[in-house]
Amino acid sequence: MSVPSTSIHLSACGALTAFGDESTTLAALLDGRRALAPVPVLGADGGDPVPMALCAGRSFDETAPPGWLAPLRALTDRIPGEGWGSPRRPVFVTSSNFGVGSLHAFRRTGDAAHLAYGTPHRCVDWLAETLGWGPNVTTFSHACVSAHLGLEQASRVLAANLADEALVFSFDFLSPFVAGGFHALKILNADLPTPYQDRETGSIGLGDGAAFAVLTRDRGDMKFVAQSLHNEMHHFTANQADGSGFSACLAPLLPFTAGRRFWLKGHGTGTLEAGRLEAGVLARHFPGFPLVSWKGALGHTLGSCGLVELTIAATAIRHGRAPGTVGSSGPTFTPEVVLSPFEIGAFDSVLCTSNAFGGAHAALLLSHA
Repeated sequence: MSVPSTSIHLSACGALTAFGDESTTLAALLDGRRALAPVPVLGADGGDPVPMALCAGRSFDETAPPGWLAPLRALTDRIPGEGWGSPRRPVFVTSSNFGVGSLHAFRRTGDAAHLAYGTPHRCVDWLAETLGWGPNVTTFSHACVSAHLGLEQASRVLAANLADEALVFSFDFLSPFVAGGFHALKILNADLPTPYQDRETGSIGLGDGAAFAVLTRDRGDMKFVAQSLHNEMHHFTANQADGSGFSACLAPLLPFTAGRRFWLKGHGTGTLEAGRLEAGVLARHFPGFPLVSWKGALGHTLGSCGLVELTIAATAIRHGRAPGTVGSSGPTFTPEVVLSPFEIGAFDSVLCTSNAFGGAHAALLLSHA
């Protein structure tokens, strides 16, 4: 758990989804559009069609070099500032996949060209060399809370005055290896996800996603009021059945929510047990506060979802209107789930949550500076 003693500001941010940048993505979500479409789970090797949201023009099958390099470079070209990776301007790179698709391709084909991107450190080394970053680069990976780990560590470094500004960068791109793993768990199936909808069968979609955020102590129109992390250490994939892990993550944030009027950007993948627990705990702590999830449109961007969706939420705040829970309909787990876009001019902040395999949880409160 971490609550920075100094207010940490969001100076700049940007995102990439299957729709495009954060502004294009917000517009698509407000229109209720879905980027998810059926794709053979093993790509050229076939398999069941499953819902995935891929960036335009890139190959889902592994190539050497990877097809995701071009869209990733287009996003990194937007990162402002200079001297990243220097002692006072650290970089925190987060992901749950890195180049695991390339590593899988090497094991299948024996082509050593895939190894240049096939491990976390080689992916990050390529990124740092391409962008001219210095050596002060730290990598985090913990499933779907990976981006939150980078944001919290960057905040701690700034709060301790160990840096002048910090860059958090996250990226996750799909491959047959990644999709096949989720398909084997039966949660990636032929159905489109319907986050927080009370139905008999749950399902998720997967999506490409990447994002960056520049954090400072005193520059930016939004600030992180508080952040929290909690790990149940309960099971390889499941949460404690009473939802106590969700509550434990929210507990440190509760003093900072008093008197605030905020909306909730939940994790909401479309799975039944986790979705019911998350929605129920949020409703108990924040009755009447609107709750949304966007993974029914974007797919689950895995370790990058926390930063991708934070960037969309920040863009929504500037726009004054937030998307509803795209792809879902009633009945929902709680009445707080909002299905249609809504005005957020009267709200002063947003609470963003992410949850991961094994009961890892993350939450942050972002407000106007």
